[in-house]
Amino acid sequence: MNQLLETIEIEPAPNPTASIIWMHGLGADGNDFAPIVPELGLGDLPGIRFIFPHAPMMPVTINNGLVMRAWYDVTYEDLEGRSRKNPDEKGVRASQAAIEKLIARENQRGVAARNIVVAGFSQGGAIALQTGLRHSGRLAGVMALSTYLPFADSLPAEASAANKDVPIFLAHGIHDPVIPFALATASRAKLGELDYPVEWHQYPMQHSVCAEEIADIGKWLRKVFRVQS
Repeated sequence: MNQLLETIEIEPAPNPTASIIWMHGLGADGNDFAPIVPELGLGDLPGIRFIFPHAPMMPVTINNGLVMRAWYDVTYEDLEGRSRKNPDEKGVRASQAAIEKLIARENQRGVAARNIVVAGFSQGGAIALQTGLRHSGRLAGVMALSTYLPFADSLPAEASAANKDVPIFLAHGIHDPVIPFALATASRAKLGELDYPVEWHQYPMQHSVCAEEIADIGKWLRKVFRVQS
C-alpha cells in the first residue's frame, strides 16, 4: 500500500477544520457509510470533512479465496474464534500504515491530529483501534462499531503516550453473530484495564447499525469536537 487509498469524501464547506476517517467492513467499500452523514445531526457543523476509504482488494480465506475489499485476511481459525484476537498481522499492520498516510494527508491539508477522529465498522473498527491507539499525535477520538480490539497483548508496549486518554466510542449489537458480543465486552474490559476512557453502547441488533446508534454517534462527535448541542 505505497499509494494513498482511494476514498470518498464529503466536505460540506470549504476549508474544513476537522476530519473523520471512517472505514467500512469486510466486502463493502467506502460507499457503505457515506449515506449516514446527513443522519448524524451535524448539519450545523460545516467544518467536518468525512473521508471513507476503500480497503484494498485481496483474497479472503473464509470466502474461498474470493477477492474482495478487506482490511486483512480472515481464516477459518478466526471464524472459529481460536485466533480472532490476533488476526492476519501482516494485513492489519499494512492497513494501519495506510490509514496513517490518510492522517498525514489531513495534516498536510491543514487539519491537526487533535481534530481527527478515526472510525470504523467491523474489520474497519479493528483497524481504527489498531491505528488510533498507536498514532503518535493526539487524536480527537476513536470510534469502533461492532468490532473488537486486535493485538490487545501488544497494545501496552505499542500504545502512543499522546493517546493514552483519547476518547473511545465502542458500540455493539447484543445479537451479533459475526463478532460475538462477549468478544466486544472483553475488548471493552481490556481497554478499561489500560485506563482508556471508553463510552460503551449496546443495542438489540445483530451485525449492523441502528438509528439509536447513529444518534449516539452524533452526540459523541459533538463532544469530542467540543461543540455544544
